[in-house]
Amino acid sequence: MLPHFKGYNKKDILSLTRLRKFETKLGECVSCSKDSSDITETISQTEAEYVVIGIPEDIGVKANMGKGGAASSWFPFLDSFLNIQSNDFFTGENVLVAGHFDFSDIENLININAATGDEKLEAYRHAVNAIDNEVEELIKTATQLKKIPIIIGGGHNNAYPALKGAAKGLFKAEVIPLAQINCINVDAHADYRPLEGRHSGNAFRYADEDGYLNKYCIVGLHENYLQQNVWIDMVNNPFIDCITYEDIFIHEKRNFIQAVAHATGFTEDNYTGIELDLDSIENVLSSAATPCGITTLHARQFINFVATDSKIAYLHICEGASSLESGEVNNSTGKLISYLVSDFIKAHKNK
Repeated sequence: MLPHFKGYNKKDILSLTRLRKFETKLGECVSCSKDSSDITETISQTEAEYVVIGIPEDIGVKANMGKGGAASSWFPFLDSFLNIQSNDFFTGENVLVAGHFDFSDIENLININAATGDEKLEAYRHAVNAIDNEVEELIKTATQLKKIPIIIGGGHNNAYPALKGAAKGLFKAEVIPLAQINCINVDAHADYRPLEGRHSGNAFRYADEDGYLNKYCIVGLHENYLQQNVWIDMVNNPFIDCITYEDIFIHEKRNFIQAVAHATGFTEDNYTGIELDLDSIENVLSSAATPCGITTLHARQFINFVATDSKIAYLHICEGASSLESGEVNNSTGKLISYLVSDFIKAHKNK
């Protein structure tokens, strides 16, 4: 059961598609649900290889004491994505736009009933478990049916149910011998904080502790935001590797593409979840926006490279915001995600 999932039918898709004479937009070509109440049936019947899923939620970010806003990128992305031109480069016919999760009722309940800041924080962390369960179930369904989920967040907390669901689904489909996969994460942060209750800063720690994450490689990690205890744990774990932003761009030990190639080599022995935290990209709006990060071109090159060089379990793009609760606005975030998703599909289907 997925009580918080809202499936899309053709009317929903076309309502966001700006039709124009003599042109064909992606929204006219993508697959969607005939019965939006049964997403499992929709995924099992579609011939599309890629399943696009939205998780517009801020609960995981707030559970990590971050600024709300990650919930705001899904609909601008969808608006941009559905209005891409369908052409020889990308027709859209191999894509199912499944729908999105809406956990706003849980967040509203917490905001109304939590009396103190500490109480609210604990409630958010407890609520992330409910999000985990539903997201895991849908990702497991998609991967068991040998589809590739493309997950648009939301917070980076959703990496845990993505990893867990994909590992279980691929195992059920007898694609892998153990319910365990690898992961490459382009991120300013390791998101490997201690097991202190679920939030956006410890998805990979929980996935590792629970046995669903085998090898984990972080590209572009910022040394200034790496906790010493986390660093020690990573150094002592032969299944975790990282290449810092400073080693790539300041010390120039290797260039960006060489760093990505190292990550795909490190994880090549198994199916791999691909993670891109938009707070790693310079001046992209997010809870932890950075003035010093990779460029949007680097992000597109990363997506293109891994799509052709890795055995893909899923793609997860998260943490980006079109607007933050503090008032900042960036109208280009959704369009950037749309570029990244189209880059991924074009590269993967042509590999």
